[in-house]
Amino acid sequence: MAERAELPLASTTYYFTSLDDLVTEAVRYEAGEELEAGRRRLEQLTEEHRGTETVTELMLDLLLGVRSRDGGVEPVLLRYERLVGAPRRPYLAPLMRELSAQLHDLLAEILAHCGMEVGRDRMFELIALVDGTVVNALNESDPDPRGAARRMLRSQLE
Repeated sequence: MAERAELPLASTTYYFTSLDDLVTEAVRYEAGEELEAGRRRLEQLTEEHRGTETVTELMLDLLLGVRSRDGGVEPVLLRYERLVGAPRRPYLAPLMRELSAQLHDLLAEILAHCGMEVGRDRMFELIALVDGTVVNALNESDPDPRGAARRMLRSQLE
């Protein structure tokens, strides 16, 4: 892990008691940054920027990551590898549940702010729609999985 991060091993073992601790803090940090960026964008929404297009892009940023905006498979693939790989690390389960709840709350707040009240079940449907579309796009070697997800999500929000 230290080698991949291009850090001396001593610097990672000094700050973290185990590899599990390091991975947990890395996931917590990355997700926290993404959620905070989403909250800042929500605060900046004005009346004229509350339409379907804005909601779609905000949701995709939170579900696929901001780096997916530039197109291509790599940023989306890395994100899904992280999400799919988390269950292989049972120690991450409580953190992943906490982060998922925060994400769902923020998505609901964004939708409500833009006049699109959705219940818990509808939120899960929209997230599943994005996830399913992205996995299918990756499976078909679609060069723009975010674009595929954008089209599907937009059709459901209009």
